Amino acid sequence: MWFAVAWLVTHLWAVVMLGAVAVVAATWFVNHNRQRQAWDRVQQQALRYELPQLDALGHRDFEYAVRDLMRRDGCTDARQVGGSGDNGADVLATDPHGRTWVIQCKHREKGDRGKAVGTPDLQRVNGTARQIHGADIVLVITNGRFSSRCAPLAQQLHMHLADRRLLAAWAAGSRPLWELLPKIPTPRPGN
Repeated sequence: MWFAVAWLVTHLWAVVMLGAVAVVAATWFVNHNRQRQAWDRVQQQALRYELPQLDALGHRDFEYAVRDLMRRDGCTDARQVGGSGDNGADVLATDPHGRTWVIQCKHREKGDRGKAVGTPDLQRVNGTARQIHGADIVLVITNGRFSSRCAPLAQQLHMHLADRRLLAAWAAGSRPLWELLPKIPTPRPGN
């Protein structure tokens, strides 16, 4: 130990040089990460999907696409949570107005030619969205279609539905989902 201290004292220039190299490396690393994050934000804001792209996804990738679109629109905490034990939520997000979104994604391999999303899907997410996840906005979104009984039930349960048509407008456009859906709750106070 004494030898190392003596060497450092006699070679003070080496310590100064190592410190300078460390400062330069740390500065480069921080700036590089900031530039990468800025570029990621730019790419995310430019994110667009066309329906054929969404149709070609698997169910899990569809959930990630919905998450990414929510992030594009300013929901920085949007996360994909779907899978076993998801309690009816595939995507959770908080919009810039402070509203908590619980989104159930229903991907149809054949798009609107596939099986319609039915009322049991709405009932399942409604049973947990507000109680477990604290949802202000409950949404079921599909690249397909909803059965004719879904719209009246969704209205009764104060839920929102986004079918293929609305999904196309949202995914390919630049307007956030809350500007496209009717009767969205007002922002929380202070937001």
